[in-house]
Amino acid sequence: MSVASYTSQRRVQIGTLGLVVLIPLIAVGIETSLFTYGFLNRSLAVASPIAIAAIGGLYAEKSGVFNIGLEGFMIFGALTAAVTMFGLGGSSPGQGYIWIALVASVLVTVILSAIFAVLLIRYKADQIVAGLAVWFIGLGFAPVIATLIWGRRSSGGLSSINNVVVPGLAEIPVIGPIFFDQSPLILLTFVFVAVSWLFLYRTQYGYWIQAAGENPEALDTAGIDVNRVRYAATIFSGAMAGLAGAVLLAHLGSFNASGDTTVDGRGWLGIVAYLFGNYNPIGAALAALLFGGLDMISVQLQTLGINLSSRIVNLVPYVIVVVVLTVWGKTQMPSSVGDPYESED
Repeated sequence: MSVASYTSQRRVQIGTLGLVVLIPLIAVGIETSLFTYGFLNRSLAVASPIAIAAIGGLYAEKSGVFNIGLEGFMIFGALTAAVTMFGLGGSSPGQGYIWIALVASVLVTVILSAIFAVLLIRYKADQIVAGLAVWFIGLGFAPVIATLIWGRRSSGGLSSINNVVVPGLAEIPVIGPIFFDQSPLILLTFVFVAVSWLFLYRTQYGYWIQAAGENPEALDTAGIDVNRVRYAATIFSGAMAGLAGAVLLAHLGSFNASGDTTVDGRGWLGIVAYLFGNYNPIGAALAALLFGGLDMISVQLQTLGINLSSRIVNLVPYVIVVVVLTVWGKTQMPSSVGDPYESED
């Protein structure tokens, strides 16, 4: 038996096993009313910032830069959004201030990620160390700013984004509650995922990003500045992580600087999501939705009178990724990730 046919056979076996396990779980979920529209919408709300951060991270890594600082940039984005909302609207900011806060978060993290990109690309700083530094700085900076502004490590209740409701269409079975009575930020995430996929795989600029991570010498020979492409992708990844933090804040309506902060590991889940999705924006978004659903399962089970530790549930995404990557195979990591590039000119 050839390697190709063996691999194909193994994939069929794994897929069949997955269906055998998944179908009963879905049946049980439907029977016990586990999978409700409320559960799905809450899962989408949790998944949207993870998906946005994941797409930013995969763009950077596709270009050859491993941005392990997604968690830190998300903290800065969420903190900026909270401070902006409070500064403009006090403890009860209006809906317009939420959108201003989203823009402010992107602008702040663009500046921070530009500095980060210079350190990595021009000065060839260790990408792991620099990314961890962003995270640690975020963890230390957030409680200081929160204490200065609110006198404690929590913003208290601010405002959360309102759903967009389309009268009439919202009553359509199945799709109505999902698409026509939904947070506009979740709808924008759907659009963002589609546009990100089209840009990466259907435009010249997307091919440049992929070439910068796979074969930078060939891209350089074609007359394209490899480092300029990497700068753009790295700054984009930081800005998207900042936006992800702001989206999280807009859904929760408050910021907590204690412990792991309000972000609470979602930046790390963003990295896991694009690895699980094999560096594909759609795959990363589906992985984020899976993680969002797992995060909400413990809450949903409690409503059914079933107590399950949230710590155990939070470990499930990482366990799933390890199992899938071990059984299914390795992700197709860009060959030049982490390698600084110097033009021969």
